[in-house]
Amino acid sequence: MRTHFDPEEAEEFEAAKDLLIRRCLTWADEQGVRAEEVMLSAALDSRHRSLDGRLAYWDRTQVRRFLLEWAPRYVVANQDILRAAPETLRTLLRYLAASGLRDPRGATLAELEKAVAEAETDYPAALADPLRQGLGKFWAQTALGQGVDLTSPKALAKFQRDVDAGRIPYDAELVNQLVMAQFTAPGPDEERAFSQPPLILPPPAELAEAASRSETVRRLAVLADWVGADGRPLTTAGNLRLADARELAALLGTGEQELKARSSTELRQVHLLLTWAKKARLIRLSKGRLFRTAKAVPLLRDPEALWRRAFETYFDLGLTIGAPASSWIEVSMLAEMFEEVLPDALNSVYGMPSPMPMARLQESVWLACLEYFPFDLDEDDLQQQHWRQEVDQDLVTAFEILADLGAVELSHGLADELYSSDLDDEEQPLPPEACARLLPLLAEPGQLVHLTPLGLRAVRERMLAEGRDVPLVGELADAQPAELLGVLAQHYTPETGTAELEGWLATHGEDFGMLLDAVRASPFRTRAAAMLNILAQSRADGGQAMLLGLRHDPALGPLAVTALLDDGTLAPRDLTADEQLLLMAEGLLALLELGGPEDVIEQVTAMTGKDALHLIEQVLNSGHPAEVPMAELRTLVAEPLRSRTHRLRRVPTPAPGSRGRRNKRRKP
Repeated sequence: MRTHFDPEEAEEFEAAKDLLIRRCLTWADEQGVRAEEVMLSAALDSRHRSLDGRLAYWDRTQVRRFLLEWAPRYVVANQDILRAAPETLRTLLRYLAASGLRDPRGATLAELEKAVAEAETDYPAALADPLRQGLGKFWAQTALGQGVDLTSPKALAKFQRDVDAGRIPYDAELVNQLVMAQFTAPGPDEERAFSQPPLILPPPAELAEAASRSETVRRLAVLADWVGADGRPLTTAGNLRLADARELAALLGTGEQELKARSSTELRQVHLLLTWAKKARLIRLSKGRLFRTAKAVPLLRDPEALWRRAFETYFDLGLTIGAPASSWIEVSMLAEMFEEVLPDALNSVYGMPSPMPMARLQESVWLACLEYFPFDLDEDDLQQQHWRQEVDQDLVTAFEILADLGAVELSHGLADELYSSDLDDEEQPLPPEACARLLPLLAEPGQLVHLTPLGLRAVRERMLAEGRDVPLVGELADAQPAELLGVLAQHYTPETGTAELEGWLATHGEDFGMLLDAVRASPFRTRAAAMLNILAQSRADGGQAMLLGLRHDPALGPLAVTALLDDGTLAPRDLTADEQLLLMAEGLLALLELGGPEDVIEQVTAMTGKDALHLIEQVLNSGHPAEVPMAELRTLVAEPLRSRTHRLRRVPTPAPGSRGRRNKRRKP
């Protein structure tokens, strides 16, 4: 049972959604709580069509997004069902926790229930706001209000004719507003971000030590102390006096104190650091003087906190980094879109196994600039070339500043084949002319960039704030066993999964039995198999001894036997008759989860024909320990097969000698 699917895995997602809804509705009936199928479906859709796509990850932001944006915009149903959205969401969240599916990196169940209660007070107004609905929902809800069967194409076609003929009243002004909103206001749908690999960071003490060695941190602290509480005078233009700027350049070690300049702003590094200190709220302007802020004092004594503040405000420096030496020349294209492009560039470097070539980043950034600035590329090739060189150089400068901060390391060498091997792929998103430009550049040594541990942590924190999935080894140390194994099975590599598992065991007294109990308790066979596989991978022998020891375990035996067959430890001839039957049951239960009851009936019927029901009854009597899936097999597969068999037996047959002709009444 997976709870994360790529956007192109539409069929797999729908099958998992059907399973989750089916199980949640059954659980809700048992618990005596309310759950509406259409709302469960909408809640899962809202998580799938999001930045991270994790169905079982919920926090306050996602709760409010579903109740105050998604449901009012998309869900078509009668008012009673629409009003049940908060209660249904509460039931879903409780079910995810009860079944071990909850992503432990999200909010706790108590926090989520509080978030639902808070959003519930705003939900009626959001639902009643006509401008929050989408255009499609408006028409569907209008049709529903007219008693139209939304599943009938014929009824919908008649509704359309009635609308066109003016027989259905509607608010034309509202429709116009919804049409405009469709093009101008972004809806709650989010474009899926790339999944990031799990990250392993050094201990906190090492990161703090690295921050204290940052040249930029040193310079910002020196600059703020130089400005001081008494302040420094400014010119009428609001700049440092040139003499003071030269003094500061010598103090900071920028090497600019002897440069010819008419204004302090022409000392580029000093001007950058002054702007940076202002953005970081270390210094401020008041009455023609520059002062150190009072709140900056403790920050200046904490290098790691100062490093974080500097990184946070780095993205506000585009106009300063891209500013030309001569003030009469316009700023570069990159400077105009610095806040948008640089985070994307750093995200591209994040998690890469080898340093990324600067040429690859420059190509992507240039293409982004072309999208942002509409102009005719054929009009002036020389002008285009000049703009491209300007953007390329500004990007290099931007990364050099990050290198001084200690967020990246720059080197020179031949790029890994990883960065050129995909340029010939048919699915390569870069245009052919860009790939043609890159191939010769990547064949020669060039500038390379990769994130330092400090940079990795900082970029990860920015992506987390955006709602992206960026795993960190060690963050699951306090997770419940089932939730831990579920995340490892879907979002971790074997190596990082083993590292996370070892850390969890160290925190929990090396209690491996707790993990096995979590596998035993899982109500989803495919998920239980994946969880057991994670445990096997973490063992030195690949889990062979563990699996052999579990072969006759009452709960885990079928899963262990399946795994032993898959890795070749056992052959089919090694199985007892009971094990063969349990193995067949395991396969059918997995198919029931992955494909649904129709797939099971179809495949069993194709294999055994009229004996399909007999086979299913054998499986039901196999003693397989999975109670919930076996109950579904009985209800959703065996009973329909049995009903079908009974109907076939009742089909009337022609009487002997009738040649199949039916009796007809004579006309009078």
